[in-house]
Amino acid sequence: MSDLTRAEAEAALAAYTDPYLESDLISAGCVRDIRIDGDRISVDIHMGYPSGYLKDGVAQMLQTALENIDGCGRAEVNIDWQVSAANQQSEPEAIASVKNIIAVASGKGGVGKSTTSVNLALALAKDGASVGLLDADIYGPSQGMMLGIADGTRPETIDDKWFVPIEAHGIKSMSMAYLVTESTPMVWRGPMVAGALMQIMTQTRWGELDYLIIDMPPGTGDIQLTLSQKFPVSGAVIVTTPQDIALADAKKGVEMFRKVNIPVLGMIENMSMHICSQCGHAEHIFGEEGAERLAETYNTRVLGSLPLSKYIREMSDDGTPVVAADDCSEVSMMYRHAARNMAVALQRQTQQAPAAPVIQISDE
Repeated sequence: MSDLTRAEAEAALAAYTDPYLESDLISAGCVRDIRIDGDRISVDIHMGYPSGYLKDGVAQMLQTALENIDGCGRAEVNIDWQVSAANQQSEPEAIASVKNIIAVASGKGGVGKSTTSVNLALALAKDGASVGLLDADIYGPSQGMMLGIADGTRPETIDDKWFVPIEAHGIKSMSMAYLVTESTPMVWRGPMVAGALMQIMTQTRWGELDYLIIDMPPGTGDIQLTLSQKFPVSGAVIVTTPQDIALADAKKGVEMFRKVNIPVLGMIENMSMHICSQCGHAEHIFGEEGAERLAETYNTRVLGSLPLSKYIREMSDDGTPVVAADDCSEVSMMYRHAARNMAVALQRQTQQAPAAPVIQISDE
């Protein structure tokens, strides 16, 4: 029996490529420690994105690879994960415990942004992250209905100052829909809308969150500007369809975030195709690969593509989005794949961001 070496263990670990990091775990810097004791190998791995769902399967694969090394009698692989906070300076008290704020936006309405937002939030929660969802569409809030929150439900308050977010399907949520009735129109001018967003953001007691997903209103107006100027947004995701008209408006959304120095983490192409429920035929009703072309133009990536699906619509209307209804269905796995891609894109952005300068006062 030959003596085990660290090089052999590293070679076995390097044979596995993480599908989201698109790298082996050695090169990605995820392997924290390798311990060899006789014929036993113990490995500690740390992931920087929510891996609660994946880690057991990955650990089993790596354990098998290590035990296939000649001379290895037993291998143990321990995987943990933690979401890092983006570099943030001073923050309002309400979001001081929120590690990352992600804006989900679209250049125009009707592309499925709100449906995408809630399912991305649920997907991150299914992978173990603590997640909040803010419905920032003051004029047309829809997240309450999608989450199955009954009309007339009001958030509790603390000391008449703080709203307590309403929890549903494992995530915390806050929406203008919780403060007015379903039929109340918000006939407000821009400054009033911006003020309402400020109040909701700064007076909601979110608690400890890995991610706060913000379902933005469509377009590039007051709310988008207020959010980018007043709050430390970690990154943005643009939702579009492959249709040329939608892509033209999506470009404006990308340009807006670039102008206010908010990184675009990627794009999600919604309604990318329709699959006939009768015969299974796939048809690209709104065109093909439109988001891919736009992503190449702006040096970003497509995080995921979702079909035009009756099931998605039915579950959203029923108050149980597809990821909550069946987290292992084909459509749910598409959302979960997109959410992991988004989390990894944010992780990379955080690692690349320059650290805040440290200012020291000297007596000299």
